[in-house]
Amino acid sequence: MTNDDAPSHPAAGEPKPQEVAGPLNGIVVLDLSRVLAGPWATQLLADLGAEVIKIERPGSGDETRTWGPPYLERGGERETAYFLSANRGKRSVCVDLAKPEGAELIRRLAMQADVLVENFKVGSLGRYGLDYPSLASLNPRLVYCSITGFGQDGPYAARPGYDFVAQAMGGLMSLTGEPEGEPLKAGVGITDLMTGLYAANAIQAALLQRERTNSGERIDISLLDCQVAMLANQALAYLVSGRNPRRWGNAHPNIVPYQSFATSDGDIAIAVGNDGQFVRMCKAIGADNLAIDARFATNSDRVENRAALIAALQSVFAIRKTADWLAVLEPADVPVGSVNTLEQVFADPHVRHRGMELSLPHATLGAAPGVACPIRMSGTPVGARTSAPPLGADTRTVLSQRLGLSAQELSRLEGQPSTTFAEE
Repeated sequence: MTNDDAPSHPAAGEPKPQEVAGPLNGIVVLDLSRVLAGPWATQLLADLGAEVIKIERPGSGDETRTWGPPYLERGGERETAYFLSANRGKRSVCVDLAKPEGAELIRRLAMQADVLVENFKVGSLGRYGLDYPSLASLNPRLVYCSITGFGQDGPYAARPGYDFVAQAMGGLMSLTGEPEGEPLKAGVGITDLMTGLYAANAIQAALLQRERTNSGERIDISLLDCQVAMLANQALAYLVSGRNPRRWGNAHPNIVPYQSFATSDGDIAIAVGNDGQFVRMCKAIGADNLAIDARFATNSDRVENRAALIAALQSVFAIRKTADWLAVLEPADVPVGSVNTLEQVFADPHVRHRGMELSLPHATLGAAPGVACPIRMSGTPVGARTSAPPLGADTRTVLSQRLGLSAQELSRLEGQPSTTFAEE
């Protein structure tokens, strides 16, 4: 089932909540972004009910369509897991915006759109008349979100930006890794993902503001800004003390014990946030002596005597299996969890109960796995109805429906020697 074949939104008043239109129903998003930060933002908007039209380069599309293996392959068709992860619920339109007629198609689509998201290098879209001033003159209500590595101004503005570089330059890697080990990046593109979330929040705020002013907004979001912003307590620890925070591995700089411990068959994560939890933990694991030890009476004491306490706890946790410890710590109301592989995550009964693993209709692959949007609203459904689109699957339909192009005009554009658009 393609996006165009998906069920239409029901009329108002339908009795089943899951059939009610999403909260952003009626919002049209023109997505000129690629890779992860921009697509993550627009995927969230699609989950919230917006119509997201993903503009892709004819022939190749978003770079992540080639970022495999792994691939999902069926019937001679395949798609990368990476692309599927960030593009569910969208429509794919192939247009070469570097060609004059292609840029004109984008301008016409932008005149009807509520939101445009792009992650081109600073200034590059101006060459095609697709920059904010040009499009705002055609559609003053347009919310135009630019996502870059370093923002629209400043000494680094012209540099290309990638998540890994932002994690490094923005301080996250200096905080991540074992105390005596090398700086490490996070296991997922966390800066891209957080940037996407910041962008989606800013877009929705701009749409709300537009209702008050009837004017759009230019949003400037950068990976480096977002990475610095998400340093949270560690940033304030530096600004307050003037000292660079050190790496703590899986431990916490200000709370003890708050880290992972090796068990006899794996690892367990303990997050003791107050003194009462500490006493309950000690009693549950048979270490009452630690609960009454003056060195560990308060969190401040435990931070001061971290090494002695962690060594004592590790010797206890090492003698039993993870499941055994969960069985005694959970009833004691101690925050605890096993350190899971992804296989264990998606087999977890709670994760399954919450419906976090999806199977979504895909136009050429039949069905594709997906991960659910974590937002749940009491009266309005959130979540995608379709997987990521095949390259160019919606080109003719979108240009016909939105711009009124005839079959003859579509064929003329498609058949040009210098392709303006193409369907795969």
